[in-house]
Amino acid sequence: MENLISLTPAHGADYNFKFIQAAQLLREPFDRFMAANRPDAVVSDSFFSWSADAAGEHGVPRLVFLRSSVFARCCSETMLRTNPLETATATTDDDPDDDAQLVSLPGLPHRVQLRRSQMMDLRKRPAMWAFHKDNDAADRRSFGEVFNSLHELEPDYVEHFRTTLGRRAWLVGPVALASKDMAKRGSTDNTKAHVTDDCLRWLDAKPAGSVVYVSFGTFTSFSPAELRELTRGLDLSGKDFVWVISSGTGIDESEWMPEGFAELTARGDRGIIIRGWAPQTLILNHPAIGGFMTHCGWNSALEAVSAGMAMDTWPRYADQFYNEKLIVEVLKVGVSIGARDFASPLETHEVIGGELIAGSIGRLMGSSEEGAAVRKKAKDLSVKARSAMEKGGSSYDDVGRLMGELMARRSSGEVTRAASFGTPTERLVS
Repeated sequence: MENLISLTPAHGADYNFKFIQAAQLLREPFDRFMAANRPDAVVSDSFFSWSADAAGEHGVPRLVFLRSSVFARCCSETMLRTNPLETATATTDDDPDDDAQLVSLPGLPHRVQLRRSQMMDLRKRPAMWAFHKDNDAADRRSFGEVFNSLHELEPDYVEHFRTTLGRRAWLVGPVALASKDMAKRGSTDNTKAHVTDDCLRWLDAKPAGSVVYVSFGTFTSFSPAELRELTRGLDLSGKDFVWVISSGTGIDESEWMPEGFAELTARGDRGIIIRGWAPQTLILNHPAIGGFMTHCGWNSALEAVSAGMAMDTWPRYADQFYNEKLIVEVLKVGVSIGARDFASPLETHEVIGGELIAGSIGRLMGSSEEGAAVRKKAKDLSVKARSAMEKGGSSYDDVGRLMGELMARRSSGEVTRAASFGTPTERLVS
């Protein structure tokens, strides 16, 4: 989709739902394509819930592609099914509006607790809740779900999803490792090639593990106050840095950047700023990088896992607080900055002080036992991630199983309407 990066808080908090409504207009051309081409399967983003019934009406199985971890998917399913926020309010003496109240997600393989303020609240976000409920219902009517993950990363939750929840899943990641030639990943665009060359040349001059990479994805926005504190935190940390700033922030740098900071980064004395696109895979795999400050978007998290890079976690919205729990508490490959409020990219967040930011960088990249253990676990996970994509690996085999089921379905001449994709038994083809 073009021009999504141009969305800023000025568009209003409900702008993303207007976009989703506009996406419904794809249904008609999708139907025309299905009628004319009769594909063997449809792979659809979970947000396009209408594609489940559209594919079913043409007798074509719909596969849901999930942009989140299996862990986050299990947490979200539990959240939507049980609404523990409501239960917690009814069974405790806490103030129902107390954002610090800890809420447990029931029935999961591990104890998972989040602050109320870190969760999607039905009372405050009824439209968002209904949207996710509709998506989940459509996904249940589908043939199965495809994850950019690997079994070795979250085995307890793969088992929970498949067995306890009775849902079909294939894990095919990390897709960032699908290219054998990692050194050439990026773009042939001259401007982007220039950015890549300048960044890697700067990193080549730095000691191993000495630089923190800071990037929060394409759509994450920060207020001027947050950016000022992030700048201060990087300064207080004493670490060199590569900081990627999205070109769609909509904020004039004069509102937050301290005097002299632009000149300092232009010279590369302490760090460099990349505005817009950055060669993230190459940066994460560079030996000079010693930590990754991330919003916990799943693509970024999995790229970090693939590179063996420990993370400094700063979740903002969507599935990111769930992913932080997986990264910090289950996998133990990250350190939390301490973000506490769930808010969309178009809403404001609590300002985290520069001292906390600097402290988390120090915990992650310093000489403490905690930091050393986190970094070692991250390196160990990268070996498993790479093995999963090799012939005979778990993700390699899952792709084969999925293709085998779809081929068997085609060979049998089976034409099944949407309603028949209801339960695992009914959906099973092979």
